[in-house]
Amino acid sequence: YVVNVERNGKIIYTWKGNQRNTHIGLYDLQTKQNEHLYMFERDLRIISCSVNNERTLLAVSFHQYTEEERVSRLLQSVSKYLTLLIEIHPINNVKVLKAVDSCVRVQFLYPVEGRNTSTESRLLLISEDKYIEQFDIHVAEEEHKVVIQNSGQLPRARVADDLIWAQWDMMEQRLFYIVPKESRSTLKCIQFYPDENFNSILESHLDISLNDTQLKLVNFGYDYFQDQDVASKSLNLQVFTSKAGGLCVCYSLASDTPDEITYSIYFLHKGYNKTFTVSLERTESHQLKEVAFMNLDYYVAAYLPGQFLHLLNIQHPDLLCYSLFLTGEDARIDMLQNCSIRSPLMSTVLDCHQGSMYAISISDSSLLQFLQNSKRDSERLAALHCALLHFRHTEDWEMQIIWWISDNLSTCHSFDPIQEFIIASLYCRMCPETHNLDKLLPYTSLLDWIGIIPGVTCATDIISLPVLEFQNSKGFWEKLNSNLESVKYAEPHLHYHNNVLRREWRNLSEESILSGLLFCSFGDFCLFKKQRGERSSTAYLRNIFENAKKVLSHLDTWDSEERLVPLFQEEDYQQQLLMGLMVAQLKDHLMRHLQYVGKKKIDQVVLDYVANLLNLVHRIMKEVWRRYQLHSCIFCFDERGSTGEFVVFHIMSRILEAANGMCMPLPPGFHTLHLGLGVRCLPLHTLLHYIDNGVLHLTETCVRKLLKDLDDTEENEKLKFSIVMRLPEALGQKVRQFWNHPINANFIARKYVKLLLEKLGSRQCNRPVPERLSVAVEFLPLNYLTNMLAEIENQGVHPYENQDHVNVRFVEETALKHTMVLLGLRHS
Repeated sequence: YVVNVERNGKIIYTWKGNQRNTHIGLYDLQTKQNEHLYMFERDLRIISCSVNNERTLLAVSFHQYTEEERVSRLLQSVSKYLTLLIEIHPINNVKVLKAVDSCVRVQFLYPVEGRNTSTESRLLLISEDKYIEQFDIHVAEEEHKVVIQNSGQLPRARVADDLIWAQWDMMEQRLFYIVPKESRSTLKCIQFYPDENFNSILESHLDISLNDTQLKLVNFGYDYFQDQDVASKSLNLQVFTSKAGGLCVCYSLASDTPDEITYSIYFLHKGYNKTFTVSLERTESHQLKEVAFMNLDYYVAAYLPGQFLHLLNIQHPDLLCYSLFLTGEDARIDMLQNCSIRSPLMSTVLDCHQGSMYAISISDSSLLQFLQNSKRDSERLAALHCALLHFRHTEDWEMQIIWWISDNLSTCHSFDPIQEFIIASLYCRMCPETHNLDKLLPYTSLLDWIGIIPGVTCATDIISLPVLEFQNSKGFWEKLNSNLESVKYAEPHLHYHNNVLRREWRNLSEESILSGLLFCSFGDFCLFKKQRGERSSTAYLRNIFENAKKVLSHLDTWDSEERLVPLFQEEDYQQQLLMGLMVAQLKDHLMRHLQYVGKKKIDQVVLDYVANLLNLVHRIMKEVWRRYQLHSCIFCFDERGSTGEFVVFHIMSRILEAANGMCMPLPPGFHTLHLGLGVRCLPLHTLLHYIDNGVLHLTETCVRKLLKDLDDTEENEKLKFSIVMRLPEALGQKVRQFWNHPINANFIARKYVKLLLEKLGSRQCNRPVPERLSVAVEFLPLNYLTNMLAEIENQGVHPYENQDHVNVRFVEETALKHTMVLLGLRHS
């Protein structure tokens, strides 16, 4: 049987020999080697056992005789339990530490890893009489033997008194224990340090009523006979910590109702407690004992064999949709079919009934299968977040998730899977870069969750925050303190939100639309704003666009190979504006809360965040492009799109919807590609409907190619004219020249006249121009108009400076051609 697990991961176990001798061995998980430590030449029931770091001393506590044996042998004066300290390098002297009728557990303290061999060891003794004391043991080497010095009187110190429950954290050398106080209980923690000191570092009040009179110990060795007896009489409680500074107290009590069970998780690092009541599917009372709790770092697992497996997200327990609740075969753990389970180490479980220890982890293939087969939104969302949070993503793993998303865009009603994939992926990629970044970046697009888990009710209660007392402590305590500080300052408000970004983006977009320069260059936009005297300075806008250039340049260094999807191949000033704004807003947010981090580091984090965002969109596009076997020659408008193209168009529409919902920039060229697929896949009336409602955006690249490449059949003329009529002014001036058609010429001429007359304003022509500019035509209205326009031109007004052929002569010739068409004298 496994009897203990030490800090270095080595497992102490015991077995019976042929002559019923009791052996104690040590198993090294790293080297897979066994080492024999000691042998008792009799059949003993080992209660507790621990070996020091140097493997020179062994502490053993065992049951000498049963009550029946004591009576039969008339040994009433002999103590029931014996605790020994044995020299084992080599096997030599044995010292009796305790000979009492109350059970005693032993545990050596371990120094920091990598420390040189020490001549001092410290040993904890935990008594059933509800106290813990520490022995200081000095050793010396004599004649190639390691012996205990001054073994007659070992120094000792009292560590804790009056405790009702205690748990040992062997990895971090921490002692958690509970002291009952009237109607409430107080959880305390003592931290042991390598320099032989120990301090009480945490105190937290728990609303747990403890009526037990028997001490319950966790991770102080495993006495399989006594523990099973105690478990039926005492509370089931364990404390778990996570690398990110999470501190959870998990406990369950026997339910009064046979067909339901209740357990609570105190998220001390968040300041609240969640109590779950689960209706049981089968109620065979002999099978239902207690909920087993397991520590999986990111998750705490509540497990009732044959009933359910509940994985609770430690860092984000506020929304139930991030916790997986499994039943039936999904909840089955093959090796663990009884309730006598402990979690001595992270991702490790000990089956106290069998005396066996297992490594435990979430299976990526099973999780993916569960995601694919789930029908409820709560299960899908929890499985998606678990997959993104728990696994280092290979390209194949991400591909499987993206394929699932593309297949389930219309079946997820409570959340947008594209939004959750992008935000959760960004969160997992970015948070390890900087301390406390996890409290500032969004981890979900959902603000609340109204879904329910069938058969499970949950009650949330606010609890008082733990009190910490430590100085210059790093690692877990520093992270826990940071988590508690975040709760004090209303943590949800610390996470970056796009409200300010959306407002600023809307203002700049409205200004650019009013200017008609939404699709033009940065220089044109700045010139327009300067002419209007806008308060948003040119320097501010230049900084915004510089931010965008840095992001795109940063992205280029990641992916030098030829891109499968034709993105990042054109300038998109609209998306660059949004990129730059996001960089500026996110940088301001991080600078406000990460004042101890240098500006250079924050600049790098922000660039990585926005670049990763664009890369994730491109990643989605690449996988669906590859899945539906699309090629890059997507802008051939002379044929209709395939079924695969229509599916990709639908997915791109959902990506656009997700991006708009999060005010998120898209890779340059996305709108061009989207429009190109729309032209190929949609009938004209649907295409125009999508354009009018902002689903499709007219871009210079796509419109120019459409006007140049399509011939002027009746159907194509209708398409081209519908597109041209919807172009913003600045874009229209650029691309209409590529369509050599009377309809377009007529439109350009009308627009040119309108602009000239607008420039004229209230000024009147003083005199007619005597010289005719075109062929002699006796059509007085046209003559008068051309003379007036010529005078305006002579005053230096020319709206189409970049198109020399558009002038009064062009207007006159176009008007005559149009009139002849109307009179039936010429075909269009």
